[in-house]
Amino acid sequence: MPVHYWSHGKAALGGLSTSRECKEKLIIFTRYPQAGETKTRLVPVLGEEGAAELHRRMTGKIVEEGKDLRSSRPISVEIRYDGGNESGMRDWLGLDYSYRLQGEGDLGERMFSAFDEAFAAGAGRVVLIGTDIPGLGREIMQRAFQALENSDLVLGPATDGGYYLIGLRSRPNRALFTDIPWGTQTVLESTLSVAREQGISTALVDLLNDVDRPEDLEFQASNRTKHADTDKANPQADISNRVSIIIPTLNEEAYLGACLSAVGTIPGVEIIIVDGGSTDKTVELAQSHGAKVLRSPAGRALQMNLGAIHATGEMLMFLHADTRLPRSWMNHVRRELNKPGTVAGAFELMIRGQLPGLRLIEKFANLRATKLQIPYGDQGIFIKADLFGRVGGFKDLPVMEDFELMRRLKTMGRISIAPAPALTSARRWEEHGILRTTAIHQLIIIAYMLGIPPKYLARLHPPNDDKVHSKKEIARRIYL
Repeated sequence: MPVHYWSHGKAALGGLSTSRECKEKLIIFTRYPQAGETKTRLVPVLGEEGAAELHRRMTGKIVEEGKDLRSSRPISVEIRYDGGNESGMRDWLGLDYSYRLQGEGDLGERMFSAFDEAFAAGAGRVVLIGTDIPGLGREIMQRAFQALENSDLVLGPATDGGYYLIGLRSRPNRALFTDIPWGTQTVLESTLSVAREQGISTALVDLLNDVDRPEDLEFQASNRTKHADTDKANPQADISNRVSIIIPTLNEEAYLGACLSAVGTIPGVEIIIVDGGSTDKTVELAQSHGAKVLRSPAGRALQMNLGAIHATGEMLMFLHADTRLPRSWMNHVRRELNKPGTVAGAFELMIRGQLPGLRLIEKFANLRATKLQIPYGDQGIFIKADLFGRVGGFKDLPVMEDFELMRRLKTMGRISIAPAPALTSARRWEEHGILRTTAIHQLIIIAYMLGIPPKYLARLHPPNDDKVHSKKEIARRIYL
């Protein structure tokens, strides 16, 4: 189930006893563990009592994790329940929390009401979670609240296509909870689409598995050992060597084949294509190369973040579809990331084409990358997966997402540039001219540094069939 029974909770925390005194709120959606009415799809393998007991234990664990979170930040916890009564819930989970019925309506309507009432009571940030996610702990909850400092919406993706966590920092937009196909594999995708249509900035936390069906029980038992088994069967693919290459695409059939061929077939390397709605043969091409294909609303930052949470590698590489990696790229990635003080890396830039001026662009791009420590996405950015998660991934920006990430990372350590070139397409310069394209890129950087919102800067990137803009037109687009 994408989003199953969720517990929303408001807790009385010793000295912080009312929701108005706590600006952050954790809501836990759950169900009273009545045998025969709880986790019914697990009854064939666990029996009615066994299924209810599993639900009891998972909910108890989640509530304890929420309780632990209160020790590090002043949050209130509210438990919203279905089935049973408040007295039974208090006997089960204790007196430290406030309890409310989930109410009427479908899942979306019940979640909307929970958020709306929390903000009406004075909350500033609200995170709502379910209880059937064994991997959900205080660290992920903590990161969700932190993500709301910079994003309007945070989601915790589930492996079945739904989400186990949703957080907001302002009164809920009803569109996020209306006409979503609850109980299907497209819940997350549909929600992300609505968020983008409504201009709601979005962050994602870890991809986790829920326990709702018998096969989910098998997943939980095997997931802890699958990497160890893989390592024994294939020493070249041990956990320290695994790399996930994440490629965001949108109608890239003309370039993707060469990109994937340059990656090659290497043990321990997975390729994840996150497609933003291609109408050409991009997806078929990716599948023919054995890549994992994910669907996403268009938006490079969102696509790359979605790929990262599905990745299994200890190292991540974010690669443009029109860029070809150098030979022995894997050795370079390992070598650079193992250097003391290095937090991320990229390759030197080489542009495929003979237009006058391209060599000069390469030179300045490589100087920028080495001296200013700001490589761009067309140089193949690589980073250790745990660090990427800790820094919160790419911000959901329509442009400058790579620039912004590099600025954050270079405050933490060195951005290392591998002494080998990644070959990228010259299509931008060929379509719009060397001088015009370079001028627009520099203007976007200056405008971004001056604080002009990226949504306006995105208008400077003309569609492929646009005419090159005059300086007057460029200025007009910035201030529209």
